[in-house]
Amino acid sequence: MSELSPFHLAIPVAELASARHFYGETLGCTEGRSAATWVDFDFFGHQLVVHLAHGAGEGGSRSAKPVDGDHVPVPHFGVVLPLDDWQRLVDRLAARAVVFELAPRRRFVGQPGEQATVFLRDPSGNALEFKGFRDVGRALFAR
Repeated sequence: MSELSPFHLAIPVAELASARHFYGETLGCTEGRSAATWVDFDFFGHQLVVHLAHGAGEGGSRSAKPVDGDHVPVPHFGVVLPLDDWQRLVDRLAARAVVFELAPRRRFVGQPGEQATVFLRDPSGNALEFKGFRDVGRALFAR
């Protein structure tokens, strides 16, 4: 796998204060630039921008699709981490009493692409998934 370039993602939020707390304090993301209606975060090496948006947090999409016995929220976003980093993040979230949309578990056990996964929602209802792999480089796109 070649070195990955950071992605940029902009998402709507209902209020900046709760987004700052969730992404900054709960997830541990460093805040970058900001203005009255948006905030940049270093989202595990990627640029996540939360934008104050009319109607954000009013239920959002609650669509779900079946994946290995779970109904996963669609759409969602997140990051792929080495398994030890994933476990530290899950421990951090549990210590902060975060409510999981789908509790931490293993998916595709014994198959190519076996992974740990957890789903949660930010205060505006945006769904996030964090995946953990023993060997990200070999397992991420395993078939």
